[in-house]
Amino acid sequence: MGCLEFLKDFFLGFWDYETPKVMVVKDRKLGVIYRAVQFLVITYFIWHVFISQKAYQETETRPESSVYTEMRGVAMLEDSVQDTTEYVRPSEGGDVISTILRKEVTYDQTQGTCAEHYSVANANCTQDSDCTQGEIDFDGHGQRTGRCIPYYNYTFKTCEIKSWCPIEEYAVVREPALEQAINFTVFIKNAIHFPKFKVLRGNIKPNKPKKLLRCHYHPETNPYCPVFSLGFIAAQAREKFSELCKTGGIIGVFINWKCDFDVDPSKCIPTYSFRRLDMRKDLPSSGYYYRFAKYYHKDGVEYRTLIKAYGIRLDVIVHGHAGRFSLIPTIINTVTAMTSVGICSIICDWIMLTFIDKNEVFSEKKFDDVSKKPSQPITTDLTLTSYGSTHSDLSDGVPL
Repeated sequence: MGCLEFLKDFFLGFWDYETPKVMVVKDRKLGVIYRAVQFLVITYFIWHVFISQKAYQETETRPESSVYTEMRGVAMLEDSVQDTTEYVRPSEGGDVISTILRKEVTYDQTQGTCAEHYSVANANCTQDSDCTQGEIDFDGHGQRTGRCIPYYNYTFKTCEIKSWCPIEEYAVVREPALEQAINFTVFIKNAIHFPKFKVLRGNIKPNKPKKLLRCHYHPETNPYCPVFSLGFIAAQAREKFSELCKTGGIIGVFINWKCDFDVDPSKCIPTYSFRRLDMRKDLPSSGYYYRFAKYYHKDGVEYRTLIKAYGIRLDVIVHGHAGRFSLIPTIINTVTAMTSVGICSIICDWIMLTFIDKNEVFSEKKFDDVSKKPSQPITTDLTLTSYGSTHSDLSDGVPL
């Protein structure tokens, strides 16, 4: 019966109607808390939501973008002239471009047999039976022939392999770093389109192309000159250029478009930031390098020059955010702000009923149950029964 009675009361109570009751509590501390919370809520919405975040605008955060890059500069490496053809990869430009700062070169390699490097697993041997014919170690340089031979001019032996010989670790020549590359410049051309607002912007002025040949970027004096030296980029990324020459590195070039189309779109100018993207030099996976080869024939035999190149790779990453006034987000956020002010009453009610209402005087005044019939009904043509005013003033006669 208890369960049925509970379900019955719950069902009947579900259809009850609740209406707020206004009650004036003249308590100075509670009033200060109430106005302080109101001030904080209103300040948050006015300053942060509407002024800082511009919540009255509709926004677009996925614009369309294109990037073109070009490296410029000439340097001397000993007696050799290094131009863009020698050190820039890829030559056509794009959102990724790299420059070679240091090379490790293995000259005159040919297809043949030679000794495997001693650091490869199971490559060291004393007799032919230690080497399995046809075995390929994926950390090695080629296929084993089954013979155990001296490691070039040394006394110890390693397994013989079919490969490009001599192997890189034995015959590599380390060239000095191209330190003059610190003055090389990178031209970054970027165009961005916001389809929602039908606005197209670029980071250069089309009517002044000759100025780009002799300017460098400055956020105040030359904001439309996206020409950066490699030394400037390394410094902005908090990296030493001399260390990058040794190990190489990947640096992100971030182009940030933050546009307010409530004003003239010509005032939408990008900002640039730079950050190292690869792991630091302390880790084995740090740095940036790659290998490529130059092939040639001599006396009917194919040769190649293997080059291991260390350099700086620039990844151009474009971010865009644009906004313009719209009535719908303005109404939504205004209603949200007005509704949030109700939090003040909830907080103060909790404080009042928890910490101030020791004798439950406020509870009796705040909550009225008018579901019961009066004990002595008055029989008249029009029966009016009062259960208390919907507006109470507890300024007198109530201990706080």
